[in-house]
Amino acid sequence: MPNDLICHIWNSAFVQSLCLNSSKPNVVVVMSDAFDGRLTFKPGRDVVQLPYVNYMRELGSTFLNAYSNSPICCPSRAAMWSGRFVHLTQSWNNYKCLDHNATTWMDELHASGYQTISLGKLDFTSGGHSVSNRVEAWTRDVPFLLRQEGRPVTDLVGNSSTLRVMTKDWKVTDRATQWIRHSSSSLSEPFALYLGLNLPHPYRTDSLGPDAGGSTFRSSPYWLKKVSYEQISIPKWLPFSDMHPVDYYSSFTKNCTSNFTVEEIQNIRAFYYAMCAETDAMLGEVISALRDTGLLNSTILLFTSDHGELAMEHRQFYKMSMFEGSAHIPLVIMGPGVKSGLQLGQLVSLVDIYPTVLELAGIPSPGDISGHSLIPLICEESEHQKHRPDWVLSEYHGCNANVSIYMLRTSQWKYVTYADGLSVPPQLFDLSSDKEELKNVASHHHGVIQKLDLLLRSVVDYPSVSKMVHLYNKQAFESWRQSLADNYTQVIANLRWHLDWQKNAEHNEKAIDDWLSGFI
Repeated sequence: MPNDLICHIWNSAFVQSLCLNSSKPNVVVVMSDAFDGRLTFKPGRDVVQLPYVNYMRELGSTFLNAYSNSPICCPSRAAMWSGRFVHLTQSWNNYKCLDHNATTWMDELHASGYQTISLGKLDFTSGGHSVSNRVEAWTRDVPFLLRQEGRPVTDLVGNSSTLRVMTKDWKVTDRATQWIRHSSSSLSEPFALYLGLNLPHPYRTDSLGPDAGGSTFRSSPYWLKKVSYEQISIPKWLPFSDMHPVDYYSSFTKNCTSNFTVEEIQNIRAFYYAMCAETDAMLGEVISALRDTGLLNSTILLFTSDHGELAMEHRQFYKMSMFEGSAHIPLVIMGPGVKSGLQLGQLVSLVDIYPTVLELAGIPSPGDISGHSLIPLICEESEHQKHRPDWVLSEYHGCNANVSIYMLRTSQWKYVTYADGLSVPPQLFDLSSDKEELKNVASHHHGVIQKLDLLLRSVVDYPSVSKMVHLYNKQAFESWRQSLADNYTQVIANLRWHLDWQKNAEHNEKAIDDWLSGFI
């Protein structure tokens, strides 16, 4: 990395003016997909070279406890763009999220005079993703157990000079940097740029067909050289008999219950970290474009992700889980007025981005948002320290989990409860002593459970939300089934669970009929 990046010094007078809101900064948000937030601080950051994340960390503020509000692509982004918890927007799965006319923080900036541009992966409105993905979400509590994903594998491509593996992301990054270099400098108003990346999300496994999920971790020797293999931890797994039933369902449907060698697990994790290194390089292109055009001094840059990646922790890959690898996200902010080299332990989440961006622009936040501005925590000259909650909420209602999941994280505890809070046992992890989340201590801390459950219910009436999702799933599935008419049996048998479905297709169809009985 060029030394002049590290040695860059903010103009102190300009810093103070922005902190006191007498000038509006440019805003650039880079949002990756599936980036484990624990890689932005020690010890996680020792496993892979991320020079531009480290650059932002040295010149900005890093949140050590930032979380996704729903660890799956579309609902998490719905929370980020709307500033509202997903149960408030009914963003239940990758198919059911925000309406297309929903107001986002980018809309607010545009209305206040900002020049705005959004590039790359947006994925926060309803109607997207595969048919398999939505059907799996709708039928998640049907009592059958079917593998829905390909077995996680690695794919080495190119050679030691192959930098651009994820060409789609590189193309959109090029568009963003070209816009910065050729268009933004001529503007008379401040600008807001959003860049959405697919990496380091696993690639679709092509051999499983066009409807397949993403179970291929792909990279080149160039990026693998950025990974310190000796630092790669091999996660401990609980025996099947000790796994929570929802975690076992997730592991099975993700095709992770067969045997994996230590070498396989290490390679999957190494390739994932290499994909993170490639993501970091794209972030670096944005930083370089801002620096070269003289805009770095007047731009707030924020890097985050929609969720993390388990990378074989807890015998799973992907997300759709409240374990740290899935739910913990990066959140690093740098720019004029932002404290440099600061590591913050406060609990924050994606809904906080909406009020943060609005405060930067001097726009009052709507009264119905769930988030809280981060400006009082990171700004050198902040005039106020608003009260913020000492917890974060995450919830999950999609595929690969057979019930709705709710997570309340406090400084010490992670409380995970399910469905109505009664039919499925909860989990409780003491993160101060069990960072790997292998010891569910719910049965030993009834008082803690009672206190945290009361707090959770004050935030969301989760039994009622679970009922709402259950009803939605049946309605959506039955509407889809009716739309297929006589083709239903053939279509449902050939979704990405087809290998398991076709072993006993008649039984599986009957299970769905029984599930729908009394509803139709």
